[in-house]
Amino acid sequence: MTPLSSLWLPILLSSVIVFIASSIIHMFTPWHKSDYNKAPNEDGVMNALRPMNIPPGDYMMPRPASMADLKSAEFADKRNKGPVMIFTVLPSGPMAMGKQLVSWFLYSCVIGVFAAYVTGRALPVGAPYLNVFRFAGTIAFVSYALGLWQFTIWYSRSLTTTIKSTIDGLIYALLTAGTFGWLWPR
Repeated sequence: MTPLSSLWLPILLSSVIVFIASSIIHMFTPWHKSDYNKAPNEDGVMNALRPMNIPPGDYMMPRPASMADLKSAEFADKRNKGPVMIFTVLPSGPMAMGKQLVSWFLYSCVIGVFAAYVTGRALPVGAPYLNVFRFAGTIAFVSYALGLWQFTIWYSRSLTTTIKSTIDGLIYALLTAGTFGWLWPR
């Protein structure tokens, strides 16, 4: 068993490495450029929605009020006529990513803590690189990637986008695993 307190360096450094890798993937490659389609007649759609002043949040249309409503003819008619949507409304105004970037780094730190905890419980100080790599990499992969599939299964998120994000998760997991293996206490 390896104490969590002795793993602070791989936790932080793996988070920094993942942060840099994700920045490169999202800012300097075309990998995620096709994740979201542009709405047909975007200006018309925006002009139609703007007067409704929809507050930031997650929405579903049509959304039944109850199980009984789900079975009603009125709901079926709305669903058949469409459009049927699940969407997120973001705050209007200039694009500021500071909060998201800080949250992403902290999220990566939390994943590092879980990878450290599980790996530290399973392996002693001085464990071989490959054993550390396997444990930390598996925990990091599960954390970064597997939860994404729920959105494809339940909310019809694009399978291509989910696969690309899963590959991103694999890259982040390999970087985390390599960092843990490299910096594992001897």
